[in-house]
Amino acid sequence: MTDLRHHGDVDAEPGLADFAVNVRGSAPPAWLRERLVAAVDRLGTYPSAADDRRAREAVAARHGRDPDEVLILNGAAEGFALLPVLRPRLAALPHPSFTEPEVALRDADIPVHRVFDGNVPDDADLVVVGNPNNPTSELRPAGEIARLARPGRVLVVDEAFMDAVPGERESLAGAGLPGLLVLRSLTKTWALPGLRAGYALGAPDLLRRLGRHRPHWPVGTLALEAVAACSAPHAVAEAERVAVELAGHREWLTAELNRLPGVDVFQPAAAPYLLLRVRDGERVRAGLRDRGLAVRRGDTFPGLTPDHLRVAVREPARCHGLLTALAELTREVLTQ
Repeated sequence: MTDLRHHGDVDAEPGLADFAVNVRGSAPPAWLRERLVAAVDRLGTYPSAADDRRAREAVAARHGRDPDEVLILNGAAEGFALLPVLRPRLAALPHPSFTEPEVALRDADIPVHRVFDGNVPDDADLVVVGNPNNPTSELRPAGEIARLARPGRVLVVDEAFMDAVPGERESLAGAGLPGLLVLRSLTKTWALPGLRAGYALGAPDLLRRLGRHRPHWPVGTLALEAVAACSAPHAVAEAERVAVELAGHREWLTAELNRLPGVDVFQPAAAPYLLLRVRDGERVRAGLRDRGLAVRRGDTFPGLTPDHLRVAVREPARCHGLLTALAELTREVLTQ
């Protein structure tokens, strides 16, 4: 059975060069670290309504929304965990895609329909899509996704990697579609997996429904500080610079991978990772691990196989070892 709870950090064992986890860098940038360190002195009191308001105002200004259209989350993953409170009759989940929404919904005994052909059932009153998609790295047109919205349906768009797309083209974060819920993560771009920080964007009544059973102080002081800091204009500008640089790295890595025999790269790609298909993928993945390299297995995504591997995009200097090892392993497989 597919392990829907599998995450890339399981593949990235200690001591391995990490191409499995889609987090940029190993620590927050200095300016963000300074903001977080300064906020430590406020940990002696509960997070205040003013802290939450300040974070929501920063996000609202960043996306041209009203603060009441923002719900701060402990990472975008918390947004998926909250979905069952909406009590949908049928949830439609296009695959292959990020599996945490399906886990949360199935654990709450909510019927789930997996969509592999693009045809979302008309009676689905909850639809969850990722843009860019994880694991394929595909960026779908905003208009195409918006057409999934309809009266009586909640359309959840997971934009966890949208800030890694130059210009955030195809984002629906500023859209006011009825029933639209956009989830954003700050974890990947700003190296915050040990803190978790994100937010949801949507109509105030939908956000109230989503958060109605959360405990008091659901988001800690440091996460609120991180959201406010990473939504500031200088941070948004820095993320854009990083996204442009990343696009260049991805283009270079794609070209290098396409030169390898027996390696197929899913294209077009727009996220900080690439989906590969190689012959005898389990053997190749094990061989990479033996050579000190971790990549994300693909068969835990519904619709993919053991021959699928997801590879995080890194700067070229860090990729040469991966490319050399892949070339050796795929050549071995093809000659046997």
